[in-house]
Amino acid sequence: MTIKFKEGLQPLKLPDERNELMTVNTIAVIGAGTMGRGIAYVSALGGYETVLEDVRREMLDQAMDWMKKAFDQGVERGKVSADDAKNALARVRTVGRVEEAADADLVIEAAPEDIELKIELFGMFDKFTRAETILATNTSSLSITEMAAITQRPELCVGMHFFNPVPKMKLLELVRALETSEQTLATCAEVGRRMGKEVVTVRESPGFITSRVNALIGNEAFTMLETGIASAEDIDKALKLGLNHPMGPFELGDLVGLDVRLSILEYLHRTLGEKYRPSPLLRQYVNAGRLGRKAGRGVYDYRKEKLEP
Repeated sequence: MTIKFKEGLQPLKLPDERNELMTVNTIAVIGAGTMGRGIAYVSALGGYETVLEDVRREMLDQAMDWMKKAFDQGVERGKVSADDAKNALARVRTVGRVEEAADADLVIEAAPEDIELKIELFGMFDKFTRAETILATNTSSLSITEMAAITQRPELCVGMHFFNPVPKMKLLELVRALETSEQTLATCAEVGRRMGKEVVTVRESPGFITSRVNALIGNEAFTMLETGIASAEDIDKALKLGLNHPMGPFELGDLVGLDVRLSILEYLHRTLGEKYRPSPLLRQYVNAGRLGRKAGRGVYDYRKEKLEP
């Protein structure tokens, strides 16, 4: 097999006898929400032709506006050169149907945390992409093996769990499903490194590493808030200053979305047992529409921030 790489990209030397990666020149990101646009940003900056798909035109327009501003800020702060920013933005094209991403070498799904939706998407990807295309999901807790089972290429299915905000967060959890091949893992690890990420490899289990631990921390914080042990502000301050966390559990929950946090806890409760039972207060916040920053109000109130220029 002849492996071709984009100019400036060199193959990773693998420790096995194959010692070669699969070709990845074009990456398709499915879903232009917060995570999707962030993945598209680091993909383009990493040198990959990038296709960003969403059925909602307004989401694609918002994503492109966000990327332009993010690249401009990167140039202002000296994090990226003006030429690199311009070239990266030129690598991104938007489409309104997943079938229009058929030329991708790697598809990364960034849809909401709904296993039925993700299984449906993987079935679609399997039909319209080439047989050698890698299919990845950005899920933070769900089973990649279930998604892979709907396809004819389970060895090419993998989890690529990015973190919000994607351009700033250094970690990529690479998740091995039951039949994921070593070549798929190695190829996606190299993609992650070229996106500027530090990569850890995890054998599939509910919640992987970070979501599993973080769910317990966030849920316990809600239990403490509900029982009046301390205020949200003091709980956040205690974990930041006492445990050196960059953000408190409520600040992080509001950033990620309390509905997302609740969905993860419900899944972990079903699969791992009683210790992951969601806090009633968390469920109450979600039922009230207090979902975090995206809704203007979660544990904290962000509505005044939105009024500022």
